Amino acid sequence: MLRRALAIAACLSLAAFHARSASDTQLQLNTGKQIYQAACIACHGSDGKGTPTTVAGFDKPRTFPDFTQCSQTTPEMNRDWKALVRDGGPFRGFSQIMPSFRDALTSEQMDKVIGYLRQFCTEPAWPRGELNLPRAIATEKAYPENETVITTTVNAHGAPGVTNEIVHEQRFGVKNQIEVSIPVDFQNQNHAWYGGFGDTGLGLKREIFSNLHAGSIFSVQGEVIFPAGNRAHGLGSGVTTFETFAAFGQLLPARGFFQLQAGADLPVDTSIAPRSFFGRMAVGRMFNQKQGLGRMWSPMVEFLADRNFQPAARTNWDVLPEMQVTISKRQHIRADAGVRIPATNTAGRSAQIVFYLLWDWQDGRLNEGW
Repeated sequence: MLRRALAIAACLSLAAFHARSASDTQLQLNTGKQIYQAACIACHGSDGKGTPTTVAGFDKPRTFPDFTQCSQTTPEMNRDWKALVRDGGPFRGFSQIMPSFRDALTSEQMDKVIGYLRQFCTEPAWPRGELNLPRAIATEKAYPENETVITTTVNAHGAPGVTNEIVHEQRFGVKNQIEVSIPVDFQNQNHAWYGGFGDTGLGLKREIFSNLHAGSIFSVQGEVIFPAGNRAHGLGSGVTTFETFAAFGQLLPARGFFQLQAGADLPVDTSIAPRSFFGRMAVGRMFNQKQGLGRMWSPMVEFLADRNFQPAARTNWDVLPEMQVTISKRQHIRADAGVRIPATNTAGRSAQIVFYLLWDWQDGRLNEGW
């Protein structure tokens, strides 16, 4: 994913860059700072905030970056920045003002200038984009994000049923995220369809720690789920519920990763709905086309467990293989599809086809980045 456009290096024209390199045999491009001063400063400014329009000589796109704004620079992976440096703005659905430096800089030089650009954000508490792992269908990720996700679940057999959930996530501050979830359910009971809103949730997530070197991130979330649905028609629990969970993400070698989530649902009246706990794990790997900088595919497998706090209750285990793929060039529109398969206690529990559409709205509008 990429945040607001032109996202890195050099807005100085390539012609001028080559001309300067050819005419000055003493020009040194050994450090990130030297490369930035030679290739990037004309448009992005010496301070990373961007050269004024009156000086740059062109109208800046709406998404022109300010590298000193940590909210703009930290959520992206280095490889996202490198895609823009190597192949230019159009490669990721950004402005053509950002040229390609494929023939002007080596891969090592690109890495150096990206490392230098990272220094414009002077607040180290912001978690880095490498820890923003692909979103699984059921397992919540630990990274605070700006996303809207629409998830649809369809019973593959048994009683017909379709569940849609709209989740809006909005980051605020360095480590926090607010989340609103609104289910829209359709259930078939005795050959009659009922539809409407389910129980609505309002949650707050906070990142507790992140360590790029270790590849780890940990967060906690608390949520209140209000009984907005019609329980008689199977559209809600009929009771206010407090949900709390912890989430952990870990990078693995070769761009692998796993994510863990564990928590509990605690209704205020257990005579209406029982308390329960759940555990989830997602294991996957990221693959990019075009020498590792293009469209990303993320196959994952989730292992899901839940159990009521009742003496005779048994743990439900499910397996959910799935595939996430970036759709837009900017990679801010993504899709995921999988099949949730009951592994235990299968009586009365249908396999389900699940898919979602994700919009990272801070990276651009729906009609941008294609």
